[in-house]
Amino acid sequence: MHPILFRIPLPHMPIKLWWGLALVAAISVIYGLYARRKADNGSFIGGIVVALICGVAGFALKDTKLEATSLPIYSYGVMLGLSLVVGWYLTLTLAERDGLPKETMANCYVIVALSAVVASRLLYIVTNPDEFKQLADVWDLRRGGLVAYGGFVGGFIASWAYLKTQKINLMPWADVAVPSLASGLLVTRIGCYLFGCDFGKRLSDTAPGFLKKLGTFPHWPDQTLASGSGSPAYVRHLELFRGTPLGSEVVSSNASLPVHPTQLYESLTGLFLLGLLLWQRKNQKFRGQIFFLFTFTYGAIRFVLEVLRDDTERGSFGPAIGEHWLIAGSLLLFAIAFTFGIALGIKDPAKRTVARVLSFVPAIVAFVMLRPASFGKSEVVQLSTSQGIGLASALLCAFYYAKLWEEARKNPAGAMSKATLGEGAAKETKAADGDDSETDNDPDKLPKLEDDGEVEPGDETRAEAPVSKALGSKKKGLKKKAKPRAADVDDEPKDEDEKAESKDEKAESKDEKAESKDEKAESKDEKSESKDEEAESKDEKAESKDEKAESKDEKAESKDEKAESKDEKAESKDEKAESKDEKAESKDEKAD
Repeated sequence: MHPILFRIPLPHMPIKLWWGLALVAAISVIYGLYARRKADNGSFIGGIVVALICGVAGFALKDTKLEATSLPIYSYGVMLGLSLVVGWYLTLTLAERDGLPKETMANCYVIVALSAVVASRLLYIVTNPDEFKQLADVWDLRRGGLVAYGGFVGGFIASWAYLKTQKINLMPWADVAVPSLASGLLVTRIGCYLFGCDFGKRLSDTAPGFLKKLGTFPHWPDQTLASGSGSPAYVRHLELFRGTPLGSEVVSSNASLPVHPTQLYESLTGLFLLGLLLWQRKNQKFRGQIFFLFTFTYGAIRFVLEVLRDDTERGSFGPAIGEHWLIAGSLLLFAIAFTFGIALGIKDPAKRTVARVLSFVPAIVAFVMLRPASFGKSEVVQLSTSQGIGLASALLCAFYYAKLWEEARKNPAGAMSKATLGEGAAKETKAADGDDSETDNDPDKLPKLEDDGEVEPGDETRAEAPVSKALGSKKKGLKKKAKPRAADVDDEPKDEDEKAESKDEKAESKDEKAESKDEKAESKDEKSESKDEEAESKDEKAESKDEKAESKDEKAESKDEKAESKDEKAESKDEKAESKDEKAESKDEKAD
């Protein structure tokens, strides 16, 4: 193991630590004031926060001096710093692709990163108060002492507070931030492995040889670190097995007994989660889906890994009950949450059903393996701090996952629309687009081109952020290829930034052409529909006229029939009258 990667030679003179912190604080204040003049409130807040943290740290460490002949560079600190750098580029790249304002997201990342480190340290202090004898110990991060879940919770709260001031919704940010958490697990857990902390329980004698080799932590030479002697696993095994054959084995081998390298297990978990999240982004259905998937999956895996852990710094809480009931019951809750929540994201019904059934297998296996023999006494345990947080967060995520999934099913387009980013994101995007439009529409800022009528050849470059499609005010003349005048040959853009801008303009031009074609096609469809509607309307009117004419004819026929009926009645009356007259005449004749 290598708790110290290398050492930097220093002059043998006392250097007070607060000098450097004061310099960082001063630079942060100047940066913040400059940002304030530019009306950039986000950068102003970030600068002031950094200055305050440096000020507090400087006051607490005002008597701390560096008098070493060399400066040790600790492996855990290097990996922590590397994870922050990787996370920075990953988060901002994904944020820009999703249409989030890059500068605001950069400020948010700085605030969240600092808050996460502070919160992860605070949770470690709360769970291990006996390790801190004086205030200076709080700031000593050389030996690790950070709890991942503390950082997650602290970063979540800090991002919520900052984004609320910027009127940007939390879930879009969370979706682009959690891949950096996965990459952070991948990198920082390697630092834990190099230091030797967060180790696991003893391996069985039948464990593979390579695993035993990876899980053996040697005793460090004395004075490797300012305090402590030997790797944490070595010290732990000396305490546990002192005066036993196993203790003698530890002393003779000058190394710990083979243990589960849980640091590497969690590093591989980070790699798996990173791949899973980037794959899920291609099929994302609603804002927050990536965040909920990460939180649930990491919570479930971390819960199982905690069962294998053997370091004493994890903390514990909750009721102490039989291990087979506590672990199996908790895994059962994970399975239920998966079934009614996260499993909805599996598109294929058959695969979804299989996944739901398999999710109950770990609970059954845990109960069978941990159950004591008949009439045996079960081991009584408590949940660790990380297990409790992981279980609670997984249940909450499954609930909200199911809720938002149902909303997205009813309104798929609205679930991923730009409106879900928040009012602040829309305003900043429009402002950025407006600046680009002004620059492109200013004749003095446009290159002077002579149109030779040739159309620019196809370019496969695509702008990274989807908001580039909104740039609809580019000069149409730029869509054609033009030859520069001889006098302007020396003024052709040569640096990479100008080439990149040219590629972006070409991509935007293609997007505009595609949008224009779509609009024309839609216009044609609308006109065709309008004509069809007019024809239908005419047919309906003609039918209505025919019906009215038929109705009139029927009425006329009815009148004629009535008139004929009257005539017939009149004729009948006349005939009756004639018959009466004839009868009267006949009577008269008889009388005569």
